[in-house]
Amino acid sequence: MSQNLSIQQDSAAWLVFVKLSFIISLAAMGIGIYFIPAALWVKGYLAMGLLFVTGSTLTLSKTLRDEHEAKKIINQIQDVKTERILRDYEGESA
Repeated sequence: MSQNLSIQQDSAAWLVFVKLSFIISLAAMGIGIYFIPAALWVKGYLAMGLLFVTGSTLTLSKTLRDEHEAKKIINQIQDVKTERILRDYEGESA
């Protein structure tokens, strides 16, 4: 089995950009909710919404990543099975 398996890694600049973007957007929403001229219950409602959206976004991204990783493993297993079947077939025909 001569597969060239490699893991694609993101650059350090991209990781910093993604993390800073997340932190800045979360902070900006939090500051916006804090300074909005509204009753306390409205601010609480908006803050809860912000927390739920943030949590569901993190959960969705983790789930999509896990699904992608699982498909890669399943494809590798299928490749090994196919290679084994071909090798057995070639051995019988020789």
